[in-house]
Amino acid sequence: MSDTHSLTREGESISGEDWYGDDLRAARFVDCTFSDVDFSETTTSGAVFESCTFHGGRFNASTHVASAFVACDFRRTNFFDATFDGCKLVGSVFANCTLRPLRVFGGRWSGVTMRGANLSGLDLTGVDLSEADLSLANLTGTVLRDANLAGVDVRETNLTRTDLRGAALDRVDLTAAVLKDTRLDLAGGVLLAELSGAVVEVGR
Repeated sequence: MSDTHSLTREGESISGEDWYGDDLRAARFVDCTFSDVDFSETTTSGAVFESCTFHGGRFNASTHVASAFVACDFRRTNFFDATFDGCKLVGSVFANCTLRPLRVFGGRWSGVTMRGANLSGLDLTGVDLSEADLSLANLTGTVLRDANLAGVDVRETNLTRTDLRGAALDRVDLTAAVLKDTRLDLAGGVLLAELSGAVVEVGR
């Protein structure tokens, strides 16, 4: 595949194609199904994937800048060493995907579903993950400093050694998660204490 910067495709089924190393630039895909497509080392800049389905396939070592994967469904997709810089992944679902190592620089990942995903050791500083489903996920050693976690589902989420300092934790039930050596700032510590039934009196 080549010269895809002006490409627009809608409602297509694409199977088994090799797009290795292609520059997709600002291509647009709507309601497309990708089955076992190789996106390894592809690059996008301002590309849009809307309501697309990805079954299998690889995004290994791909780089995406200011691109959007909105309301997409990823199944058994490999993102080994992929980079997302300022991207929008609102409402997308990841199931049985390889998501580490992964580089994420900012962006909106609100409403994503990563139930049971292995996100251990990732640096997700400043990422907007509001309303995401991270239940049963492994976030051991993950950095979520200054991230927006408002309304995130953390039921049985492993937050061992997770760095939550500066993160927005509104409507997050930390007592439903596995906490061990979890790093919290003062606001997070107060929230956890109150969720556990404590009465926190500051300044007395």
